[in-house]
Amino acid sequence: MISCLRRAGVDVLEHHVSVWERHEHKWQAGSAAAARLALAELRLLRRPHAAFDALIVGYPGHLDLAAARRAARGRPIVFNPLVSLADTLVSDRGRFRPGGGAARMLAAIDRWAFRAADLVVADTGANAEWLSRQTGTGRIEVCFVGAEERVFRPEWRPADRFTALFVGKLIPLHGVETILAAAQLAPEIQFRVVGTGQLDHLLQDRPANLEHVPWIDYERLPVALHRASCALGIFGTSGKAGRVIPNKAFQALACGTPLVTADTPAARELLHDGESALLVPPGDPQGLAEGLRRLAADRALLERLSAGGLAAYRARASEELLGARWRELIGGLL
Repeated sequence: MISCLRRAGVDVLEHHVSVWERHEHKWQAGSAAAARLALAELRLLRRPHAAFDALIVGYPGHLDLAAARRAARGRPIVFNPLVSLADTLVSDRGRFRPGGGAARMLAAIDRWAFRAADLVVADTGANAEWLSRQTGTGRIEVCFVGAEERVFRPEWRPADRFTALFVGKLIPLHGVETILAAAQLAPEIQFRVVGTGQLDHLLQDRPANLEHVPWIDYERLPVALHRASCALGIFGTSGKAGRVIPNKAFQALACGTPLVTADTPAARELLHDGESALLVPPGDPQGLAEGLRRLAADRALLERLSAGGLAAYRARASEELLGARWRELIGGLL
């Protein structure tokens, strides 16, 4: 978002206090995390000295709205949450029990944060509609996530050895179980999984054709995408998985890397099966394995998906287009 705004000629001043940097598992609950967060919120209450026209609170800024209202001093506030805290920590990651006190508190924080902003912007139409219903917020605008184009450039070329690359947190949303089961069903396909997270334990008994790499630096991710035969998106079956297009999907498309991801309402907002991506049923290891076998045997299809995915990205989610969209949304408040 910041990159898009700057490309659109907007001066962006960052008022940031570090909380999660240098911490591998950023969503772990505990007293230490709570203390870091509380200290950061107190520091954010200091009003910035620089002049500005609007204040944007990004992901995951639900708890930052109080500090934002103080800092804004009457100027409009734009909230780009990407997710609901209750949906993420209760329904998706299972950190708290549905209907419990923590779940109710998180839902209340969601409602307050969304209503405290002058404008809420979601990442897909499907997510905007759901978030509006859950929080009682009026109209929520939509702007895709996109990719940082100084990093992710279209330099993909078909590799000699077919390899499917997954990059992301090992969390239920991404359908790690589906990827692991597909690897077991298709031992002739090489899988590379980059990331760690809540479901690390699932990879302890991984098959021989699945390589696990805990971490790749952000600036090196394009190299991995350019060398992979295809990129894997998300395959989870939760409601949230059906409403979002993760940043890694946009990054793969921006690199020209053929994308394989679940066939969901959100994915259909940007992608067409067999043209700009290969869409497979969510939570279906057999469908994923068959799709990858099809790609491995059809170089022409790989190249068609590469060109089609990049074309879809440029037509709907490029920095130039998203920057103009963000500028339009913010300008409408001024």
